[in-house]
Amino acid sequence: MRLGIEVDLEYRFAEPADVLLQIEAAVTAGQKIVHEALTIWSDDPIRAVIGEDGMGQRCWSRGRDNWQASYRATVSVDRPAIDMTTLPATAPRDLDGHLVPYLLPSRYCPADRFEGFVKREFSGLEGGALAAALVDWVADALTYENSQTTGETTALETFASRGGVCRDYAHLLVSLARAGNIPARCVSAYAPGVDPPDFHAVAELWLNGAWHLADATRMAACGDLAQVAVGRDASDIAFMTVFGRAELVHQTVRVIRLQERETPMGR
Repeated sequence: MRLGIEVDLEYRFAEPADVLLQIEAAVTAGQKIVHEALTIWSDDPIRAVIGEDGMGQRCWSRGRDNWQASYRATVSVDRPAIDMTTLPATAPRDLDGHLVPYLLPSRYCPADRFEGFVKREFSGLEGGALAAALVDWVADALTYENSQTTGETTALETFASRGGVCRDYAHLLVSLARAGNIPARCVSAYAPGVDPPDFHAVAELWLNGAWHLADATRMAACGDLAQVAVGRDASDIAFMTVFGRAELVHQTVRVIRLQERETPMGR
């Protein structure tokens, strides 16, 4: 499947500030970039750096006055669906070092606070069977709504309120998975059908030697997602981090399915 992506950002800076932008689709085993163009209107130099775990790239910019950025891309996604219930468990002691951070609590994912709940509610399940049960539980337990969440909401608060947006679904699923000894990380992505249209956040669970995407909001299947970045939680995958203050002027994200021979977006 091919996805067409259009992103337009405009922010106002009362004082100059550094900006870390993370909106470019990554090249992975399950997706390739057919065409892309990132444009940032700035008189200052722009510098690209590698993203977390080597996934994709971030871009350093300098925000001044009215700062604008535009991203256009066509991404080909070829990622087969996997039945997670068939995948075996991996003991923590058998995990490689780079996976250990994804078993531990992080700023928005206090996994240690959920260990008792997971052991009690999902007794007897492990590995892929547990992962699938956790995805279903989060999907059924939460209601998608903006009123219950802010940029500082943790998975524990989402668990209590039973509501949130995509980042809250991802944080809670990641926390529960880690509490069940399944390495889990947050993923920023583009997906068609996200309502309202915006940057999307999902989870990725380590099972049987590989990462597997899971969207507990049920808005997107794994084959509909164009991955951008990965990390411990939202602090690592934010599409834009400002080292100072900025005021939103305008922001749009549009993702559509393209016909196989359709002209790439942005041309």
